Amino acid sequence: MLDNLGSAIKKGIDKIAGAVFVDKKTVESIVKELQRALIEADVNVQLVFEISEKIKKAALDEKVKGVEKKEQIVKIMHDELTELLGGKKQEYKLDKKKQNKIMLVGLYGSGKTTTTAKLAHYYEKRGFKTAIVGLDVHRPAAREQLEQLGKQNKIPVFIDQNENDPIKTWKSFEKQLKDYNLIIIDTAGRHDLDKELVKEISDLTKEVSLTYSTLIMPADIGQIAKKQAEEFKKSAKVNSVIITRMDSTAKGGGALTACKEAEAGVFFITTGEKVNDIEQFNPSSFISRLTGMGDLEALLEKVNSAIDKQTAGKLKQRLEKGIFTMDDFYQQLESMQSMGSLSKIAGLIPGLGKAKLPDNLLGTQEDKMKKWKFAIQSMTREEKQNPELIEKQTSRLQRIAKGSGTTSSDIRALLKQYKLIKDFGKMGLDESSLQGGKLDQKMMQKLAKKFGKKIRL
Repeated sequence: MLDNLGSAIKKGIDKIAGAVFVDKKTVESIVKELQRALIEADVNVQLVFEISEKIKKAALDEKVKGVEKKEQIVKIMHDELTELLGGKKQEYKLDKKKQNKIMLVGLYGSGKTTTTAKLAHYYEKRGFKTAIVGLDVHRPAAREQLEQLGKQNKIPVFIDQNENDPIKTWKSFEKQLKDYNLIIIDTAGRHDLDKELVKEISDLTKEVSLTYSTLIMPADIGQIAKKQAEEFKKSAKVNSVIITRMDSTAKGGGALTACKEAEAGVFFITTGEKVNDIEQFNPSSFISRLTGMGDLEALLEKVNSAIDKQTAGKLKQRLEKGIFTMDDFYQQLESMQSMGSLSKIAGLIPGLGKAKLPDNLLGTQEDKMKKWKFAIQSMTREEKQNPELIEKQTSRLQRIAKGSGTTSSDIRALLKQYKLIKDFGKMGLDESSLQGGKLDQKMMQKLAKKFGKKIRL
């Protein structure tokens, strides 16, 4: 995702930090590299020129001296790039005490239907009682796709297979929808914003009484995003944008900056096929991630999307009682995998994004988790409840390895990890043991005594 731009920003910062003094030649070299990366990211050339001039002016300002000048240039780079991507973070203002309605609009192939499910799942995990309404009555199998996504993610979906009028469909479900405080509405698209689509969206906007009208645009649309955003703002009163497929293109900068130009705020971006691959867009955090400084806010968002708080609470109670089975461990593996690839997660952790990790390290860890899941699936109910049986009887271990296509070493590694988590649970690591996110001294000593070299604090 915009790797070249991130690389150019990092190089620029390194050059500034390493320079004995910042002269005109150094500044022009940094700006030239940044210009090239921004143009490759499909940012409008005029915008590239404007940001370049601002950075040059600030960098060559003689009133700022020494180390302060270096810091000033880095700050100007960060601030200008943040402003280029939209400036302040924008988000839906939703009230759980009222019914909120978000309608998604956009052209064919933009990812409306999958984004509908992602957005509904996102807010379901944050305490909203969410439902999906399918009003795309034109695209073949659109309603079936939405119904399937709803079942997969346990979100109620309201569709009518026999009705081809979106307004009649909406009216037929209004009474049933009163029980929900957030309704996400999927609508039809076209190959172009033609008169029929404009009329349909306009009529729906008047009928539904929306909280937000959200335009869905793919990242690879580039600078055309500006025209599209302006047209949808005019016809559908769009007041928010979600950019999809940010994981698959180096040209996402065009769509992001074009939305800023069109004064259509980007609220979310999606970065993959999984239901949790959606995150709030924060321009400042996004720039931090590009430079390898991580994005803790996005990381916490992913954790909140992946973990069912009710299930986590039950697990905590079980652990405190010393109960932890392979089924519990399997559930934890599922949650971790639903957060996305480890390489994505690593990019969100401050410092780790630019750390030189072995090329195969993260892939190896992901493979290990997959093997563990297969191994648990090959266990009997008795073995899942009492994994100690597997250690005592080699024949069980060999049977599980053979049945899951793994090795005896994989099963032993699984048992070791299982025991470590179970032992941690017995330690009683509750909120009182934590101070500002750090373990207190007494607890650290307790852990060190218990686990020795097994872990590193």
